[in-house]
Amino acid sequence: MKDINKHLQREYEDWERVQKNELNKLSVAMRHLSINILAYLLISIIEWFLASLSHSQTLRADAFNNLSGIISTLLLMVGIHIARDIDDDDIAGVVPMPKLSLHKTGNDQRVQFTRFRYETIFTLVTGIVMIAISLSVIVSGIVGLLNPAKRVVPQPIALVGALIASVIMLLVWRYNKHAGRKLQNASLIASAQDSLSDALTSIGTLISISGALFFELDWLDGATSIIVGGFILYSGARIFMESSLNLADYFDPKVEETFRQTIATLPEVSAVDELKAHYNGNLVTLDVVIVVDANMNILESYHLAERIESLMRVKFGVIDTDVSFLPDTKTITEATTKRLSQRSRRWTLLRPRSK
Repeated sequence: MKDINKHLQREYEDWERVQKNELNKLSVAMRHLSINILAYLLISIIEWFLASLSHSQTLRADAFNNLSGIISTLLLMVGIHIARDIDDDDIAGVVPMPKLSLHKTGNDQRVQFTRFRYETIFTLVTGIVMIAISLSVIVSGIVGLLNPAKRVVPQPIALVGALIASVIMLLVWRYNKHAGRKLQNASLIASAQDSLSDALTSIGTLISISGALFFELDWLDGATSIIVGGFILYSGARIFMESSLNLADYFDPKVEETFRQTIATLPEVSAVDELKAHYNGNLVTLDVVIVVDANMNILESYHLAERIESLMRVKFGVIDTDVSFLPDTKTITEATTKRLSQRSRRWTLLRPRSK
């Protein structure tokens, strides 16, 4: 019993370390996103001002694109703020949750997993905002392209805005990409994808304005603004799809199969009956049902579950693994059945079968 209590205490301490590490990553991500907002704000102001002077539709579209970057980054920061607020006992804004002994039950895992999912929710909203802005830019570009009276060759000053935006966005992309990989943070990875598309659209803006000036093509500026809108639409749709799949509890079947095969290699496991992995923000958790010897006692099954949880954490970084057991019918004998109480045997016969 003492060993079990020590183990439970160690599990709680391990979770506290995992939570602290994840919260530190979120704090670092928040600082990175703050710098992103400053960069987006600077670019948007410069491009909007120069677009007004040069009458460039493409530069104005790129300014809208970077404005969407400000909105999306703010949404991501709200999601991270909620995920970091471990002192909040009223997540949904309704009745506060009961105070439980977390040291004994580990209930703070479930609560914190809920908070981490808020980051994914706001990442999803980011994708929706980007899609809305992209449609506005595309429609504006089409209207301008179909109306010859509105076609103009932009002034050379537009090149300055496009060049500044291209350089700054390439730096922001490298910054976000490095931080996202290092921290394995979904918000920064999404922000890196967003900033890469922003960098590419700014470079495309620079090229199109140069072409329009050099060849005096009054339609090129409007046509390129449509392409810029297409880039925003693609990035927004990609972020939306990834986030919605995570929230819908989708997990890569190939990765789940790898988990299944790894657990099945343990000699005590006759088969892996069910397995489902889940995303909770950036953390992966696992529910698994295994088939074992029907004569295995509670202590043996408990230690097997702990071995599986340790294996999945060390090999794949799975934060929490919940293991359930089914008896292997091949190992059920008359002696095994006799050990069941009369009530247990009656319940086993009467309960509906799951399969």
